[in-house]
Amino acid sequence: SKIVQLIKGESAYWINKEKLCPTRFGWQNEYFTVSVSKSHLARVRGYIDNQENHHQKKTWEQEAEEFIRNYGFKEKEIGK
Repeated sequence: SKIVQLIKGESAYWINKEKLCPTRFGWQNEYFTVSVSKSHLARVRGYIDNQENHHQKKTWEQEAEEFIRNYGFKEKEIGK
């Protein structure tokens, strides 16, 4: 969790310093990570490329709850 905290903090600092967004950039408090096999990389890249459209239909919170339910994670296993 410390690594994720550092990545989020440093990347937000850099994004704001470089003014890469029209408004101040900040990460959400909640996060979780998963690994994927090499055979699924194209699918994951497609998801990332389409994430803005995707989240107009389903919020991050809805998707996280669905993921937890579908894959048997417990809330305490999710980094906050």
